[in-house]
Amino acid sequence: MRPIALAILFLYALPLPAKEREGVTSQATIRAGGQELHLMGMGLRKKLWFKVYIASFYLQSPTEDAAQAVSSDQVKRVEMHMLRDLERGKIVEAVQTGFERNSGPQMPQLQARLDQFLKAIPDLRAGERITITYIPGQGSVVKAAASDEITVAGKDFADALFSVWLGPQPVDDELKNEMLKNR
Repeated sequence: MRPIALAILFLYALPLPAKEREGVTSQATIRAGGQELHLMGMGLRKKLWFKVYIASFYLQSPTEDAAQAVSSDQVKRVEMHMLRDLERGKIVEAVQTGFERNSGPQMPQLQARLDQFLKAIPDLRAGERITITYIPGQGSVVKAAASDEITVAGKDFADALFSVWLGPQPVDDELKNEMLKNR
C-alpha cells in the first residue's frame, strides 16, 4: 500500500476530537440506544445577557434539516449542560411554551405525558445536566441531574419535545441553528 493511502486510512481510524464550548465538552460520537450517534452541534442558550445552558444535539443519521431531524424515527439525544443554577419553574415554563408553540393542536393528546416529563425535572445547579434520548419503539428516556431516569412513551411526544429546540418556532432561533450546524 502506498504511504499516502496508509496515512489516509490512519486518519480515518483516529477518533474524532471532542468539541468544547463555554467549558462544556461533548464527544464527536457517543453510543446510546445501542447505536452510534454523531454530534450535530452545540448551542448556547442565552436569556437576556445570561448564559443559561449548552445544548448538545446528537443524531444516529446526521442531517442539518431540522424538520427531518425531528420527524425521523432514529435514535437522537439532546444534552443540556447547565451553566448557571436554574429553578424548576423556569424550565417547566420554557418547555410548556415550546410545546404550545410547536404542537398546539396536539396538546390534548400530549398533556398527560408532558406533565409526567415535567415532574421529573428538578431545580438544577450549574454543572448539572438533563439528558433526553429518544429510542424508537421505547420512547424518550429522560435523566435530569441526580433524579431517577424516566421513559415517556410515544414518537409524537418525542417529536413535540425535540421541537422545543428544533421546531418551526424554537425556544431560540440561534440555538436551533447552532445545534444543527455547529460541529
